[in-house]
Amino acid sequence: MHIDIDKDVCIGAGQCALAAPNVFTQDDDGFSMLLPSSENGTEDPMTREASRACPVGAITLSEK
Repeated sequence: MHIDIDKDVCIGAGQCALAAPNVFTQDDDGFSMLLPSSENGTEDPMTREASRACPVGAITLSEK
C-alpha cells in the first residue's frame, strides 16, 4: 500500500504515530512523516487505522 501525507493539511496531532509507530513518526515541528522503512509503501495492518485516526484526513492510502 502506498501512503501519502498532505503536509499542507497535517496539524501535527500525532494520532498516526500513536496508531502505527512502525510506519509514522513526527518531524522536529511535530508534523507527520513516514519512517524511512515505510517510504515505499507498507503492509503494516495498523496503517489503515492510522489513516482513519487522522483528525484532518491528511493521510491517503492507495493500493500499489
